[in-house]
Amino acid sequence: MTQAQIEYIIRQGENIHAEFKKNRSKLPKDLFETICAFLNTDGGIILLGVADDGEIIGIEPGRVEQLKKDIANLTNNPQKLQPGYFLKISDLELNGRQIIVIEVPVSAQVHKTNGKIFVRNQDGDYLVEHPVEIARIVNRKQNYYSEQIIFPQVKFNELNPVLIGRAKKLIRLNRPDNHLWQLDDMDFLLKTGLYRKDENGKKGFTLGAVLFFGTDELIQSLLPAYKFEALLRIENIDRYDDRLTVRTNLLDAYDRLMAFINKHLKDPFYLEGTQRISLRSKIFRELVANIIAHREYLNPAPATITILPDKIQFKNPNNPKVFGKIDPEHFSPFAKNPHISKLMLQMGLVEEVGSGIYNVKKYLPLYDPNATYEFIDDEFFITTIHIEAIGGAIGGSIGGSIGGSIDDTEIFSRTGLTPRQIDVLKLIVSNNRISYRKMAEILEINESAVKKHLQALKNKKVIKREGGTRGYWKILEPKK
Repeated sequence: MTQAQIEYIIRQGENIHAEFKKNRSKLPKDLFETICAFLNTDGGIILLGVADDGEIIGIEPGRVEQLKKDIANLTNNPQKLQPGYFLKISDLELNGRQIIVIEVPVSAQVHKTNGKIFVRNQDGDYLVEHPVEIARIVNRKQNYYSEQIIFPQVKFNELNPVLIGRAKKLIRLNRPDNHLWQLDDMDFLLKTGLYRKDENGKKGFTLGAVLFFGTDELIQSLLPAYKFEALLRIENIDRYDDRLTVRTNLLDAYDRLMAFINKHLKDPFYLEGTQRISLRSKIFRELVANIIAHREYLNPAPATITILPDKIQFKNPNNPKVFGKIDPEHFSPFAKNPHISKLMLQMGLVEEVGSGIYNVKKYLPLYDPNATYEFIDDEFFITTIHIEAIGGAIGGSIGGSIGGSIDDTEIFSRTGLTPRQIDVLKLIVSNNRISYRKMAEILEINESAVKKHLQALKNKKVIKREGGTRGYWKILEPKK
């Protein structure tokens, strides 16, 4: 976590997700009660070297590294924490003093310390002893990571090997050094956590496996209410101008939802250095991936994408962590379905957990300088992108990047060019000596396609070549 995030937590004070402990030279006796409570509830942050009132006490000099090692060792000691768990442990300097930061996620398992179960509430760590209370924790855990629910009745031959092969191909293209794509199909499912055995010995394919690789019939038989909806409501606000309903596997669902986005939202030309960046892809592919990766699939409500005249809204059933509006400046990403999220990451469908919020913050001002955004984490996770004119004149984000801009509307009315020909023309404006290879690299097409578009521009009397192979491209004045 960043220094700003830690300072924000300290200002907010201790709560259900934050605990301060002022010990300077040794681990607090109740440290693992708090770790256990956070694992069993909603996760949290423990700060060692900070008093209850937020005063920075600091860890005794020379003790920081040893205390960090002690915590790491004890988290793997079944006498101290059962089952063991990997925690992120770091140190940070605040006000000239070192503190230790322990980041504790929520776990899908029920954890004990010294044989006792603790949970977290607003008053601190709470010992759970009554069997009914313990049963409630177990039931909540079982449903929290619903992707891990096992369906022992599902057989291997009910999964689609073509989809498994497609996933492995994506991993090979995105992360060729990752060995997953080299495994046979069953080992692949084992290694990705889509086939597992639970603590009671029940084993089988998980809900995640069914969602990724099951046939449509299998998915609907296990989750009859499962679907994604995409609606365009520009002219007909009460009903819709276009609608997409998706009830298929997650790989095809992702492609179809992105196709809907690409169909109805413009993609302004933008260069980041010499590399063409699709702003539409940067912003919206992550948001599409989010409603897939972080959705609560046991909730019968659909996940939806709605394009309205002044906004785009993504809404998916959710197990909330924040319970309210998210501040992107102080946001700690959390995978609601860790195995689904990890596989999507390996396949390159997302950049990292939480990248949807980060990319919106970074690229939305380039997509539309007047756009705003809002993220709400509640029973439904709702992402709203407010844009003044959907599908209108969004997209002159060229100026600062290539030293000038071309107005799309003017070019279309003057020449009737295709969007790809406009892309080529913009590259020529940025560099009239640009090579075929560089155009192909930026536009992510082959050189023969570049030559085809250049020939079309020449035929339409938009450009001409001056000086042969060592010359340059000249943009012709329109005929009066």
